Amino acid sequence: MLKKRMVILGGGESGVGAALLCKQQGYDVFLSDAGKIKDHYKDELESNNIEFESGGHTGAKILSAYEVMKSPGIPSSNPIVKEILSLHIPIISEMELAYRYKGNSRIIGITGSNGKTTTSSLIYQICKTGGFNCALVGNIGNSIARQITTDPKPLYVVEISSFQLDDIISFRPDVAVLTNITEDHLDRYEHDFEKYITAKFKIVKNQTEHDFFIYNADDPVTVKYLDQYPFNSKPLPISMQREMPKGAYIKDDHMHVKQADQLTMSIFDFALKGKHNQYNTMAAAVASSVVGIRKEKIRDAVSSFESLAHRMEKVATVRGVEFINDSKATNLNSAWFALESMEKPVILILGGVDKGNDYKLIKDMVAEKVKAIVCMGLDNSKIHEAFSEVVDKIVDARSAAEAVKHAYALSIKGDLVLLSPACASFDLFKNYEDRGDQFKKAVKEL
Repeated sequence: MLKKRMVILGGGESGVGAALLCKQQGYDVFLSDAGKIKDHYKDELESNNIEFESGGHTGAKILSAYEVMKSPGIPSSNPIVKEILSLHIPIISEMELAYRYKGNSRIIGITGSNGKTTTSSLIYQICKTGGFNCALVGNIGNSIARQITTDPKPLYVVEISSFQLDDIISFRPDVAVLTNITEDHLDRYEHDFEKYITAKFKIVKNQTEHDFFIYNADDPVTVKYLDQYPFNSKPLPISMQREMPKGAYIKDDHMHVKQADQLTMSIFDFALKGKHNQYNTMAAAVASSVVGIRKEKIRDAVSSFESLAHRMEKVATVRGVEFINDSKATNLNSAWFALESMEKPVILILGGVDKGNDYKLIKDMVAEKVKAIVCMGLDNSKIHEAFSEVVDKIVDARSAAEAVKHAYALSIKGDLVLLSPACASFDLFKNYEDRGDQFKKAVKEL
């Protein structure tokens, strides 16, 4: 019998994980990347006898596919993707591929514009504390395809980006979490916010009445579009504004989780501080409760959870000036939430690759909290234009070290330097981790 030919576009974590899974499942696999493939991924492909190419696409090899798995970083406007679509060759995402081979394992899928990494990590921590054999995968850590190939688990906690949801067909999480929807990645969605919203709501499109959908009932965009994207799963809303008969709410500084094993817990016992993290904690507590974690274990994990690297990470205090690394804040809402939780005067390090930002969204918060801005990007004109009226000092930097030196010079004892860029990092850095690491190194060298 002829093996079905699966072509993988992209040689990063998603692509290589998918290639390993396809090889294991008996496909004829070919991986193609227009750019450079990292050496450790090349070694993996070679040792598993998977044919691949880098530095360009060979049309004949790609267009002979039975099916194509497209990595999330490749837009549908890509020329080779357009050719594939014109020949009606099916294109799927890694999420879709992994779902086919997950067996009886359960999936908690988390998406949203902000908070999904924190929420995913907290759910994973709670599930581990509760004794579950589980893995944290997807947009964080290993790809789910790799995990299924190398070390399958009965439960996957999966952080899912909108790009990973774009090409799903039957993918269905047992528990879906939608943290919120704010304007992000609009450059990828033709600057059409509704297309981005549609991508996010795909997380519930295949759910059945046996599944659960956790969403933020205080998020205006989510609530506005709930009726436009019908779902069959059990709704479990979370709120700080009103009591909920199901899901969770916060009232009088206490979180109330309304599941079979009801939980009440003071917000002052949460390890994660800030209003945005109260939403993340509610979502994580409800999701964990749904899969059967006992309330004592939820309480233990929520109160002992350690903050993530590059997400409101305290770096050091230098001569009375505190430095916080929030490099993972790659959109305006993340930066807004970071500023909202600040109680000291802020020198804000902002900027990078602009994804269609409307800085008016954070202008009032900047006016209230920020005494100076250090712009860290190749083109900072929009930042100067947006904030010159409300911030006296705005300076430019072309590296993390330069940004830290400027910020420190602009600060006095009792101030706080916050790296919360509200932009992608690809103009000056490899990724947001590289940006955060360079920031931390520069702070430690002061």
